[in-house]
Amino acid sequence: MYGYIKGIVTEINTNNIILECNNIGYLINVANPYTYKEGESYTVYLYNHIRDDEYALYGFKKIEDKEMFLKLINVKGLGPKTALPMFGLGSTAGIIDAIERENILYLKKFPKVGDKLARQIILDLKGKLAVDNEVVSYDEELADVLSGLGYKINDIKKVLPKITSDLSLEEKVKEALKLMLK
Repeated sequence: MYGYIKGIVTEINTNNIILECNNIGYLINVANPYTYKEGESYTVYLYNHIRDDEYALYGFKKIEDKEMFLKLINVKGLGPKTALPMFGLGSTAGIIDAIERENILYLKKFPKVGDKLARQIILDLKGKLAVDNEVVSYDEELADVLSGLGYKINDIKKVLPKITSDLSLEEKVKEALKLMLK
């Protein structure tokens, strides 16, 4: 199982990207490949999907999207190929809001999600999704730096809301490290 891969995007296709890390090109299915740029470095959070006839990687720019994806694919009748496009057309916050408000019309706007599947998503996930308002001001760049230094995502999430947003990245990292050591 992979947690994430840091590498350079070498190719962009209609449904996936190829991310090169240590001279190996990983084909990663992503919701919207055109949000990536060739030649740029990214951290992609991964889900490794293994079946008898399939071995695939699904990637996300944000850890929150990956966590939501994992919850969605546990819904009866909703696999990774149906769940992934939901992140290209909607956001994690929008999906959570639709589930909590039982907004079937919002869920039906996604490909291959009909009335029956939308109701199943709501039935399985309503009330089970933690809405953390503090993570809305999530500083992705800072989180990537701290993750690169070896800190765990859960520890990073606890520290991020305590950091002043008007500081430079270097100052934010110093403040975060002070808080991590406490």
